[in-house]
Amino acid sequence: MSKLLILAEGYLADPHHGKTTRGVVNYGQNEVVTIVDSTFDGTDFQGIPVSATIAAALVHGPDTALIGVAPTGGKLPSEFRVQVLEAIEAGRDVEAGMHEFMADDPELSARANARSVELRDLRRPPDDLSVPTGANLEHAADVVLTVGSDCAIGKMTIALELHRTAQNQGRASVFVPTGQTGIAIAGWGIAVDAVVADYIAGASERLVLEGASQGDLLWIEGQGSLIHPLYSGVTLGLYHGSMPHHLVLCHRAGDLRIDGWPVHTIPPLSELVEIYERAALPARPATVAAIALNTSRLDEQAARVAIEEAEAETGLVAGDPFRFGSDRLVEAVGTAIETRKA
Repeated sequence: MSKLLILAEGYLADPHHGKTTRGVVNYGQNEVVTIVDSTFDGTDFQGIPVSATIAAALVHGPDTALIGVAPTGGKLPSEFRVQVLEAIEAGRDVEAGMHEFMADDPELSARANARSVELRDLRRPPDDLSVPTGANLEHAADVVLTVGSDCAIGKMTIALELHRTAQNQGRASVFVPTGQTGIAIAGWGIAVDAVVADYIAGASERLVLEGASQGDLLWIEGQGSLIHPLYSGVTLGLYHGSMPHHLVLCHRAGDLRIDGWPVHTIPPLSELVEIYERAALPARPATVAAIALNTSRLDEQAARVAIEEAEAETGLVAGDPFRFGSDRLVEAVGTAIETRKA
């Protein structure tokens, strides 16, 4: 177990690009002892002290620095490079989920070797990946994939909340990480968006088989969206490689267009259900078992109305698992599993 110092400079208040910080704080197995963000200096974040500098953060005894941001494009921001070098010089291991790998950077690698510290690139895929073998159709686990109307709307958080609830109900439940934040949380996984396109499905199959060796109910962390103009390829590869039996459709209530791409509208939920179900491979039809809404932009009354409207439109159980609990959604998934097996 590590004691983490999270580098979040300028992003601690950003639920989108700061999602790695929030995910690790809320769900990670390692203890977060401090966060570095000079814009929050002297305060705390969910009870964790926030420091302005690496030097000030070291008094809390961290042994590992984790870059807690997820910038568009996955490149290391320049301000973080300085902090990474400071952490290395202080003798701390460094973990990052960038597409640019620290271990491939001559300066960072040389400094790390000189200080005998480890650079862990969470997004680096295994060297031996290939296409699927067909074993994704042969295991005995029930597989549930979170899919969405857009990126960064909570697919990972929803999978984690449903997994926790299923665990509390006594199920042999497994959260299967498919991105850098999920890996930082769970301590294993493959970031499928860093895999050669031909091998995304093979990587996804490998993750499912690993999950099936740990339990019999798998919650696959979703990535991107089938209707996203940038990242739909990753979504489809993960979908077809993981071969889910059921889907949980995630949507941020009130969103009408893809974030940052206003020309791309988000279809009604009922249409999204059809899009996702039709995209399944014929060998493993997948049904949407429930609708998970992110109602963070609504007050409580409006959130409840949005949930009721989603249920009326789709005929499916809907809810916000983070705000109102996950019991009904997990029950809906369980019912879908029982119906399929009947």
